[in-house]
Amino acid sequence: MVRNVDTQSIVELASELIRFGCIEAERINRCAQYCRQWLADRGVDCELIEHEGLLSVVASVGEGDPVIVLNGHLDVVPGALEDYEPHVADGKLYGRGSYDMLGAVASMMVLMAELVKSPPPCKVMLALVPDEESGGELGTAHLVRLGFVGNIAICGEPTNLNIAVQAKGILQLVVEVPGVAAHGSRPWLGTNAIMEAMERFWAIASLHYFQESTPFFHQPSLNLAKIQAGQVFNQVPDCCTLGIDIRYLPGQCPESLVAAIRQAVGEAQVRVHFHGPPVDTKADDKLVARLGICAGTRFFGQDGSADTRFYAERGIPAVEFGPSGANHHGPGEYVDIASLAEYTRILHAFILQAKDDEA
Repeated sequence: MVRNVDTQSIVELASELIRFGCIEAERINRCAQYCRQWLADRGVDCELIEHEGLLSVVASVGEGDPVIVLNGHLDVVPGALEDYEPHVADGKLYGRGSYDMLGAVASMMVLMAELVKSPPPCKVMLALVPDEESGGELGTAHLVRLGFVGNIAICGEPTNLNIAVQAKGILQLVVEVPGVAAHGSRPWLGTNAIMEAMERFWAIASLHYFQESTPFFHQPSLNLAKIQAGQVFNQVPDCCTLGIDIRYLPGQCPESLVAAIRQAVGEAQVRVHFHGPPVDTKADDKLVARLGICAGTRFFGQDGSADTRFYAERGIPAVEFGPSGANHHGPGEYVDIASLAEYTRILHAFILQAKDDEA
C-alpha cells in the first residue's frame, strides 16, 4: 500500500490542471493532452479518444479481474479570473475545480503512476472525461458505449471521503400554461397566464411524490428554474412557460410522475426536456462494501447527478467517492490537502484487496 503518498506531486499536478481553466473545448482538450503525456511519461499505457470535438483520456494498469474504473472529469464551471490561479493556504489548495474534481483527478493520476512501478493483482482503468458538468454525453457516456467499463466505477466527485451509493434522477420539464390576452387596464377581461401557471406549479408541488422519502433522502427536490411570459406592461399575458427541474428518488417511477403532473395541470402542455435515471448501487455489493471498509466512512445519497449514472444504466456498481473540501461551483473553492493523501491511500488499499472480494 502507498504509505508515503507523494502529496506534493498531487498538489502540483492539481494546480497545473486548475490553470488550464477547462470551461471550453479548446482548454479541455489541451488539458486532456497534457494528462495523457504526463501519464505516458511515467510509463502508463494510455490513449486519447475524440468524440464530437472533445477528448477523453483512457489509461490502464495491470491485468485480470476485477476491473476497477476510476473516473474523473476535467471540465469545470466558470469562475472569476483569479479562480484559475491556484494557491495553498492553511493546508488547503484553492482554485476553480480543486474540489470538483481536479484534486481527485490528480490523486488518481499519481496513483496510476505508482501502480506502474508495482502492478496490482487486477486491472485498473482511469477515464478522464471532458463534459461531466454539461451532461457527460460526449465523455463518459461515449466511453461506456465503447466498452470501457468494469466491475465497479468510482467517480471522484466531492464527497468528503464518504461514499455516495445513490443519486437522485433528473426530470426537467417544460410546462406551457395558456391564458387569455386583454388590455392591462382591464385584467378582469382576460386570464393571466402567469397567475394560472403559479397555480399549476403549486398543484404539482402538492403531489404525494414530493413528500416521499427513503433511508438516504428526506424527499425529492422541485425547483422552479425558469419563467417566460408577457410581451409588454399593458397587456395581460396569454401564455406562460415554466421550466421545472425535478430530482426524483431511486424507486420512484418517472413515467408515473409525469402522468400525475399532466393530470394536475389540466389543459397545460407538459413536455419532458431532459431525463437522467437515478443511481441505486447496492451497498452490500462485495466491491462497494470493500471500498466502504477501506474508507471507514459512511454511505449516503447524492442530491445531484454525476457520470455514475452511465455506468449504473449498464448494471455496473457505481459510486461517487472523493476527497474533502468545500465551496465547489462557488467562490473560495478548495480541497483539503491532507484528504488528497488519504484519498490516494484508500484507493490503493482498495485496489490491492479487490481481487479477494472478486474470488
